[in-house]
Amino acid sequence: MTHLLAAAVFFVLLHLLVSGTPLRNAIVARIGEGLYMGLFSLASVAGLAWLGWAFGQARAEPWNTSWWTVGDASRQVQLVLQFLALLLIVPGLTTPNPTSVRQEGVLGRPDAVKGMLRISRHPFLWGVAIWAFGHLIVNGDRASLVLFGSMLLLALFGTASIDAKRRRALGATWDGFAAQTSNVPFAAVLEGRQKLSLGEIGWWRIALAVAAWAVLVWVHPIAFGVPALP
Repeated sequence: MTHLLAAAVFFVLLHLLVSGTPLRNAIVARIGEGLYMGLFSLASVAGLAWLGWAFGQARAEPWNTSWWTVGDASRQVQLVLQFLALLLIVPGLTTPNPTSVRQEGVLGRPDAVKGMLRISRHPFLWGVAIWAFGHLIVNGDRASLVLFGSMLLLALFGTASIDAKRRRALGATWDGFAAQTSNVPFAAVLEGRQKLSLGEIGWWRIALAVAAWAVLVWVHPIAFGVPALP
């Protein structure tokens, strides 16, 4: 339990208290952007590996009891949530986005807000949040609550952290982009600030997301020892 909690705290705080904060700017001013990015990437990979290892160890420990049981209905809900998550994650990763690392130049394009950005300026992180929430539904054990709960918190608070970082760095340019988009998916569409355009997202991105979901459903029992299907 101690190792898992420590790994979760390290991974979350690394991103929320360093990346996207004034502390990051202070570190970059001292060691340079390139070295900072390299060290931060190494720390992120190490933190994720530590979290995965600690979770694997914790699952077999006596304290890891379940707080609720899972039925077929919960697994069906989980399948739908994972499908929705990948519809955000895959197009989000493949769409140019000024909230992504070193893609601030997208703001200079006349068509900066298009495709997935009409839905949310943080499609990837919201996809991760839905992914984590879905896994919490079907995993009631304490280790899973720590793992997926920390990923859910990181994804949700990460959107606000990135917005704050971009606002400090880009000022009025960012404010103009933020006024046309929304953090919460579909909020800008419902408020009339954007129009949904599925064709603009790119059908190949949607097809790739569907294919990724199908592959993950198939390999889940092989890779994780638990069937994804009810």
